[in-house]
Amino acid sequence: MSIKSTAARAFAAYVDRQTKRWSRRPIKSQHKVFQNLLKVAGNTAFAKAHSFNTIKTHKDFVNQVPVRDYEDLKPYIDRVVAGESDILWPGKPLYFAKTSGTTSGAKYIPLTKDSMPEHIKAARNAILSYIYETGNSNFVDGKMIFLQGSPVLEEQNGIQLGRLSGIVAHYVPDYLQRNRMPSWETNCIEDWETKVEAVIDETLPENMSVISGIPSWLQMYFERIVARTGKKVGEVFPDLSLLIYGGVNFEPYKAKFDALIGRKIDSIELFPASEGFFAYQDKQSEKGMLLLLDAGIFYEFIPADQFHEENPPRLTIGDVEIGVNYVMIISTTAGLWAYNIGDTIAFTSTKPYRVVVTGRIKHYISASGEHVIGKEVEEAMRVTVEKHGFIINEFTVAPQLETPAGELPYHEWFIEMDQRPDEQKIKEFTAALDQEMRQQNSYYDDLIKGKVLQPLKLRVLETGAFQQYMKSIGKLGGQNKLPRLSNDRKIAGFFENI
Repeated sequence: MSIKSTAARAFAAYVDRQTKRWSRRPIKSQHKVFQNLLKVAGNTAFAKAHSFNTIKTHKDFVNQVPVRDYEDLKPYIDRVVAGESDILWPGKPLYFAKTSGTTSGAKYIPLTKDSMPEHIKAARNAILSYIYETGNSNFVDGKMIFLQGSPVLEEQNGIQLGRLSGIVAHYVPDYLQRNRMPSWETNCIEDWETKVEAVIDETLPENMSVISGIPSWLQMYFERIVARTGKKVGEVFPDLSLLIYGGVNFEPYKAKFDALIGRKIDSIELFPASEGFFAYQDKQSEKGMLLLLDAGIFYEFIPADQFHEENPPRLTIGDVEIGVNYVMIISTTAGLWAYNIGDTIAFTSTKPYRVVVTGRIKHYISASGEHVIGKEVEEAMRVTVEKHGFIINEFTVAPQLETPAGELPYHEWFIEMDQRPDEQKIKEFTAALDQEMRQQNSYYDDLIKGKVLQPLKLRVLETGAFQQYMKSIGKLGGQNKLPRLSNDRKIAGFFENI
C-alpha cells in the first residue's frame, strides 16, 4: 500500500468522526447554520430590506423572507453583477457560476469565499466516506478522470465567471494533480464532441481507476471507447473500480453502463448544483444521499402537492417525513435567501437524514390532472427494464392531446436503445410499462380506468437521436440535462420531425 493510500485511509477516519458529530445533532446543526447566516449577512442590502435584525425564529424568517426563484431574486443579483458590494452577502462574490436559464437567458449564481470551500469539501468528503466504509483506497494511486466544463473563465466587474465544473477545476488539490485527467489543454476545448475524442486519446494509454461526470457525458465517452477499441470499458481499464456521478437519476442508465463497462463497479452519487453542494452517497448499502446540514446551507421543505398554494408550509429538518415529495428551499453563504432551486426530493432516512432527488417542480405532466413527476416515470422505466431485459440509452415523456376524432389522449414515451427489439417485444414492453405507471401514480390509473386517457404509447428512436436534440439547442455536453418529462410538446416536436 502506497503512502498516499495509507494517508487517505487515516484522513477518511478523521472525516467520518467529524461527519458523525454534526449528523447525530441535525436540528442543532441547522439552527447553528441559520443563526450564522443571519448574523454574517446582517449589514447587506438584502438583510436591511427584510429586517434581519428583528428575526429571532424560523417563523419570523418565514414572515419576512418570501420564497423566491431566480427571477424573483434577479433585481438583487443584477446589482451584484453590476459590481456593487454588500448586496446579498458581505463584499463581492469570488465567482459567478453561469448557467442556462429557461426564461431569463443566462443565470448568474454567486459563489463566495464562504460558499466555495463547501463545494470542494463535500466532493472530497464523498470520496473519503467511500474509503472509510469500504477500505478501498488503492484507486488513489491510479489515474482519475473528471469530465467537466472548460476551466477558462471570463471576468465581469472584477468577478470571474464560468461553468461551475470549470470553476471547481481550479481547486483540484496538489496531491491529485499528478493523477488527474484530462490535461488542462484538453479540458479547455469548448466543443463537446471534439473534447470527448481528445479525452479518449489521452486516457486510452493510462491506468484509469476513477471516472466521474454526469451520466449522459459518461455514456458518450464509454460508447466511443467501445467503438474505437472493440472492447468493453472494463477491459480497456482493468483497474477501473469507482464511478462518481451526479446531476440526474442514475437508475435509467444503470443497465447500459453495466453493459458498456462489462462488469459491475462501485459508484458514488452526488447532489451538486451551482447553488450549493447538498448531499452525497455516504453508504454503498443504503438508499439515498447524506444531506449536508453543517455546510453553510439552511434548508426548508415545502410539500410538493402544496407548493402552488398561496401560503404553503415551510418545514425545517425536524418536521419532514420519509417518502413525502418536497420542494427544497435553501438559504446559503452565497447570499441566496429562501431560494427555490427547482428540485424536488424525498427522504429515505432521518437517522441520519438521507435524500433522493425525485425531479423538478417545473417538470411534470398534468395535462389531464394526473400529476406525474420525474421519480414516477424513472421508477416505472427501471422496473420494466429489469423485467424485460431491455437496455435503454435515454428517454423522455410528453402528453399527446391532439388525437384523431374518437381517440383518447395519451402519454407518449420517446425511447432510444442500441438495438430495436421486434414489434411483439415492444408491444409487451409498452403494456408492462403502462401497468407500472399505473402502480406508480393513482391519478394516472384513475384516468385510464375512467377512459379519460388511453394507455401510453412508445416511440423507439434511432441511436443518437437525443444527442441530436441536445446539439440542436446548443446544449450538448456542459452541465446540460434532458428533462425526463414535460407538460408540452416542445421536445416531442423535435423527435416527430427527424
